[in-house]
Amino acid sequence: MGELEKINETLFESIKHFDEYGQEYWTARELQTVLSYTRWEYFAKALQRAINACESSGNTVSNHFRGVTKMVTLGSGSAREVTDYELSRYACYLIAMNGDSRKKAVALAQTYFAVKTRQQELTEEEYQKLTEDQKRLMIRQQVKKSNLSLAEAAHNAGVETSKEYAIFNNYGYKGLYGGLTAQDIHDRKGLKKSQQILDHMGGSELAANLFRITQTDEKLRRENIQGKNQANIAHNKVGKKVRQTIKELGGTLPENLPTPDKSIKQIERENKKMAKLAEKIEI
Repeated sequence: MGELEKINETLFESIKHFDEYGQEYWTARELQTVLSYTRWEYFAKALQRAINACESSGNTVSNHFRGVTKMVTLGSGSAREVTDYELSRYACYLIAMNGDSRKKAVALAQTYFAVKTRQQELTEEEYQKLTEDQKRLMIRQQVKKSNLSLAEAAHNAGVETSKEYAIFNNYGYKGLYGGLTAQDIHDRKGLKKSQQILDHMGGSELAANLFRITQTDEKLRRENIQGKNQANIAHNKVGKKVRQTIKELGGTLPENLPTPDKSIKQIERENKKMAKLAEKIEI
């Protein structure tokens, strides 16, 4: 690794965070400092251009730029609420590409995030070479991220409490699974109370649910659906449409797909053990 690459690694990896699902993210406020922007107002211009670029490329903005608020302490000792964003690696790349390249840190960021983002991309050929377990892990991570975005869209539509969100989710499941609720699916798979149904789905079943989630997210936002009842109906309709598509393609309906022997959590534990073992082996 060259000296410039070492600087890049240290500079940008040092401010990387991980959420409860193990997904990496950066915060806009920290990235602002690292990119040598002295004022948020100046950085916000590059941020907005990046958001526009993300939208123009057909990507769901909320999957890459997640708006949050945080409390900061002022010089007087008082606290103030400020806007921030949790950014994906792709979002950081777009910000860097839309930033002031005269700044050395921005130029470094353009190189770093361009290379790292490309390393994370998989071609269709590379995807097909993955094992079933590897595909499951990849799709499950996408489902986690997409569910966060869907939760935000549902909240904006009027789904506010955890109970209301559980009902909203059931409408989607019932549409996709021919009337089965999340509990029904849980029981059919023979799972324990603490086990999540999404962790016990094969690649095809996870992919069907990912499609349900992303399409419902887009529908809620695109049509600006308001009211929890309307959100529930929309989720159910999307679930039914995905089910209909599977039928038309001659595929196996999700409730008839087999439950894998290993859960996602088991695969993750095995991968961690293998990684630790590899660290001990000298090549």
